[in-house]
Amino acid sequence: MSMIGRYLRLSAGELERAEREPEWALGFVEELDEADGGERAGAWARLHETGKAWQALDFLLRRHGFPVDLVHGEEELPGAEDWGYGPPSRIAPDRVRLASEALAALDPGRLTEGVAAVDLAEAKVYPQGLWADEDALHLVTAEYRALADFLRAVATRRHGVLVWIE
Repeated sequence: MSMIGRYLRLSAGELERAEREPEWALGFVEELDEADGGERAGAWARLHETGKAWQALDFLLRRHGFPVDLVHGEEELPGAEDWGYGPPSRIAPDRVRLASEALAALDPGRLTEGVAAVDLAEAKVYPQGLWADEDALHLVTAEYRALADFLRAVATRRHGVLVWIE
């Protein structure tokens, strides 16, 4: 089983409810996973995944001094259980907007500039076996673009996100 980064888009009211009732948020994710009928497609997506590229994205964004922790979130959801590899964290709507603006300013080609796959292997970035192939950096760039698109749509709606590794 692989570890993947996941994001749930929530309105400000839904974020408040998730803080009061973290079990509601987990149930909401489970409902979306079960339905999955187009919920993840396009700008209306509620769930987004960065697949196995989550830790590489974290490594590369930190190198660029990214202002928001997109991979681990910024505030652990109070009272939440473990959703895979720890409890989810939230990113508030204003911080999502800041992240979206910062992603728009960082060209995907610059994300991996000066970094080789071997650098990720040496830093023990998950999944280590992936970094034997230099073309694996294209996977990270593709996930970066998809995450930027998702967060732009989230910011446009003035929503926030829950983030977790599953």
